[in-house]
Amino acid sequence: MVSGRARSGPGAQARLLGRIGLTDETTRQGLIGFLQAPRYEVLPTEEVENLVTAHVPREVTITITASPRRGIESTIGLAERLAANGYQVVPHLSARLIRDQAHLREILARVTALGRGEVFVVAGDAKEPAGDFPDSVSVLTAISAEPHGLREIGVTGYPERHSFIEDDLTIQAMWDKRRIATYIVSNLCFDPRLVKKWVARVRRRGVELPVHVGLAGVADPAKLLRVSTRIGLADSARFLRGHSNWFMRMLQPGGYDPERFATGLLPDLAAPERKVAGLHFFTFNEIEATEHWRQETMARLLAA
Repeated sequence: MVSGRARSGPGAQARLLGRIGLTDETTRQGLIGFLQAPRYEVLPTEEVENLVTAHVPREVTITITASPRRGIESTIGLAERLAANGYQVVPHLSARLIRDQAHLREILARVTALGRGEVFVVAGDAKEPAGDFPDSVSVLTAISAEPHGLREIGVTGYPERHSFIEDDLTIQAMWDKRRIATYIVSNLCFDPRLVKKWVARVRRRGVELPVHVGLAGVADPAKLLRVSTRIGLADSARFLRGHSNWFMRMLQPGGYDPERFATGLLPDLAAPERKVAGLHFFTFNEIEATEHWRQETMARLLAA
């Protein structure tokens, strides 16, 4: 496992502050705020419910993916069980897994019963739609036609090039969704510089929705590469394949570090005009390691 751990003590605290550029209290508090109430994205596998309840406190929002293989029922079912355990949950609604308006109405009723009133809408990875909704815009439009009772609707943003959609079109799509959606989650990216440039570009295009910045949690880097390739993150996967020395460093302790990524966003994305709402961790179900890192990092920042 790759970890962001460091030795404790005054010297280590000073090195931490110097490394991450926390030269003022506002920036330090901003990072603490990001870590106090993050979002953890999980995959609806058989063991994930026990992992969440064993390791994740209730202040962490749990978002649950939807996959063609497991179907949307596994997503909603897990959301219901975790909500019953006191968690704030956000199920992903994959447009291509929803059959028709009646099916959508049934799903929305179950989401409303969860209490939070929030969904995250994606097109989904299914090659062919199960019914009437080929993309996220079509299902967002269908949601707006229902008395859904939702308070928050999230959509995806792409800091890196999408595998088959031009960059300008992905930002245009966010513009098209802004009247229905209430926030954006940026897709997985390993370069904070790209994220900062993308947020600035989104704002220049007039999209004002709050952004939750997506980043990998604490995970085996080889697993990150496999997942990146599988879910179509073209630039990250190509970067890792084309920069073997960099990837070899990732394989060693201290390689990929979520702390280094998160602090690389600062101070730019702490500025109020950037409207960054928080951090969205892609955990790949490496939940215990990610939560241990979060708690340890917060303790060091608070002590410093």
